[in-house]
Amino acid sequence: MSNIEIIQELYRAFEAEGLDRILELCDPDCVVTQDDALPWGGRHEGLDGVATFGIALGGTVHSVVTADAMFEAGDRVIQCGRSRGTVLANGAEFDMPEVHVWTLRNGKVTAAEFYIDTHTMLDVLGQAS
Repeated sequence: MSNIEIIQELYRAFEAEGLDRILELCDPDCVVTQDDALPWGGRHEGLDGVATFGIALGGTVHSVVTADAMFEAGDRVIQCGRSRGTVLANGAEFDMPEVHVWTLRNGKVTAAEFYIDTHTMLDVLGQAS
């Protein structure tokens, strides 16, 4: 599989809540980062960190990512799209642009950086800063 195909498979697994498949696509030393102001944010290391991130995210929001553009840049796959969903605690809906930067080596994800409008997401969560 190409790097883009690996990331597309990862998004399919995310949509199907397939944590086992997500972990299979990640390197044991994978690092996931997102703004630590978010309830699921911070730096998460290793497969346990990937699982912790996924569980925290899935326990806070139900969301679907729609990729508007995806391209390779060296060992990275850049995905620009939208994150749409619902906050589980308050039922608030959101629809916002996002960018994901994936780093791959030897067919495995070694790093994932997730970027959204943190202030808007905190407002939707009811945790305005």
